[in-house]
Amino acid sequence: MMKKFFHVEDIGNLNKAIKDAKEVKANRYAYQNLGKNKTLLMIFFNNSLRTRLSTQKAAMNLGMNVIVLDVNAGAWKLETERGVIMDGDKSEHLLEAIPVMSCYCDIIAVRSFAGLENREFDYAETIVNQFVKYSGKPVVAMETATVHPLQAFADLITIEEHKQTARPKVVLTWAPHCRALPQAVPNSFAEWMNAADVDFVITHPEGYELDPRFVGEARVEYDQRKALEGADFVYAKNWSCPGVKNLSDYGRILSKDMSWTIDAEHMSWTNNGRFMHCLPVRRGLIVTDDVIEGERSLVIPEAANREISAQVVLKRVLEALK
Repeated sequence: MMKKFFHVEDIGNLNKAIKDAKEVKANRYAYQNLGKNKTLLMIFFNNSLRTRLSTQKAAMNLGMNVIVLDVNAGAWKLETERGVIMDGDKSEHLLEAIPVMSCYCDIIAVRSFAGLENREFDYAETIVNQFVKYSGKPVVAMETATVHPLQAFADLITIEEHKQTARPKVVLTWAPHCRALPQAVPNSFAEWMNAADVDFVITHPEGYELDPRFVGEARVEYDQRKALEGADFVYAKNWSCPGVKNLSDYGRILSKDMSWTIDAEHMSWTNNGRFMHCLPVRRGLIVTDDVIEGERSLVIPEAANREISAQVVLKRVLEALK
């Protein structure tokens, strides 16, 4: 029974999940009876476009009612840490807010990014785990400090739809960025690719090593060209330093090396590879215009599959509630 969704193991058999995704995509409104008189509460501590729209659409496809709460716009500011004297600008604590929220819904979906200041706090998933502990309701991750499983599931669906070989080569490559970004997307992508039947390689500059729990058995190659050779899918993504080798570097930008930007030359090293990115993307930093707009780009089909991944997950949670 699926009571939470954070990691690939929460989805159960991956082949069955892909089969479910195909069925849902073929008939998105076949399971509206499941969500009748059920309410999804979507809580956003951070901005969202694809996650908000796709998850809400998926819930509506299932016949659910949907409540959307922007914590930083129109709600009381929430304190997330224990043992504090609340004499600042935060009027309510999560410990009261969470059980109140749970009174009004059947499923809670939460989006809360990493602060990138305290690795222990972020990697303990301090905020979302409070929802798991105190809500008494199933909790779905719409991106947390360390994972973004709805994105990774959509990525896998997209690869399954476009692969030309039974076991394609999939490369996750770091790319430069002007801001320090979390590791949630690459963490989940690595986790899901390790669970899938693909030849998976991770490439990045020295110092950007992902947490071993997510790297798993993936090959890590520091030479980007070598990593990209023969790739069927190229997943470009920036992330800040995960602090694996040096904790004091956690959340820092260690490199802005533009030679890692995915352009036509990089793609020429691949096996006529497909370009992927979770969006939003900084053009000219992560990828050049000609690549992201080219016929081998999958960023729009990938985004469209966010609706499908969310619907499969919500469907399974609703089935567990029956």
